[in-house]
Order: sequence, then C-alpha cells, then structure tokens
Amino acid sequence: MKQLKHCTFIGVIFVLIAGTLAHFLYDWSGKNFVIGFFTPINESIWEHIKLLFFPMLIYAPILILKFRRKYPCIISALCLGILAGSLLIPILYYTYTSIAGSDVFVLDIGIFILSTIIAFRLSYKLSLSCRSKRYTLLLCILTVLLFACFIIFTYHPPGMILFEDPAASRVPAAILSRKTIFP
Repeated sequence: MKQLKHCTFIGVIFVLIAGTLAHFLYDWSGKNFVIGFFTPINESIWEHIKLLFFPMLIYAPILILKFRRKYPCIISALCLGILAGSLLIPILYYTYTSIAGSDVFVLDIGIFILSTIIAFRLSYKLSLSCRSKRYTLLLCILTVLLFACFIIFTYHPPGMILFEDPAASRVPAAILSRKTIFP
C-alpha cells in the first residue's frame, strides 16, 4: 500500500509537469499536426482536458504493470480516475466562471491541479477497495471513446461552447454572470 501511495504521488507530479509542458508543446513543435492530437491547439476548455488526460494515460501503464497482481482493480480504478479528472475540469471551470462572470488564470491552474489530485486519489482508493472492478470493461471503453473524441474533435470540433476559446466565445460574459443566472 505504501508503494502504491508513493507511485500515485509521483503520478500526480508527473501529470502536473507533463501537462504544463504539453500546454506549450503544440506551439513549440511549430504547430505539428500530430502533436495537436495530444496537446491543446487552442484555449478551449476541451483542449485543456488533454493536459490531464494524456499524461495520466501515459503514466497508467506504469502503475498497471507494477501493481496489477497486488491490486487487480487498478485498471478500472485508473480509467475511472482519468474519466473523473477529465470531467472535473469543465465542471469546475464553468461553475466558477458562472459565479465570477469571467475566468481567473490562477483558478484555471488550480482546477488543473485539483482535478489531477482528485483523479489520482480516486484511482488510489478504488485500487485498494476494488469497488470498480465489475465496471472494468465499461470504464475502458469510455476511456477509449474519450481518446477517440480527442482525435476527432481536435481538428473537427462540434459547434458547442466547450470547444470554443472562452475569450473569443460567441457567448457574452453576461450569460456567465450571476445577474443572468439569478435575475
């Protein structure tokens, strides 16, 4: 258990560092088409989910190979952690911006950090409890589907606010403000 906790902590650090670097990698690569599938190509919230999703997906096989015998639920636990962390980013972002009326850079960073910590904490707890084992196939399929969505929607995004740059969004800031939500 102590070794899993230690490797989970390393995973958090890895994702935070890799995700931060990934934020800039597309521009650093000269806007390489392939790099764009795995790193943000714009400032949309959708693209920023990649900062958690892909680094955690890269780190997951390390944990699986190291701990699959001792913790047979680690695959389902990691898939659920990846999905939960990925879902938390837009939920937290749109919640706080609807209250504040605009985004705050420090809070955006905090959301990335918090979502990463929660994703790994959830994975750790579920690896120990084995509560997610019966859903392994479903969780793996959902993770693969989200992966496929990143590939498809990177260069062909649907016309939804999640896929738009919040600064350039067609939705006026007033729609996200408290005055609009609570007249």
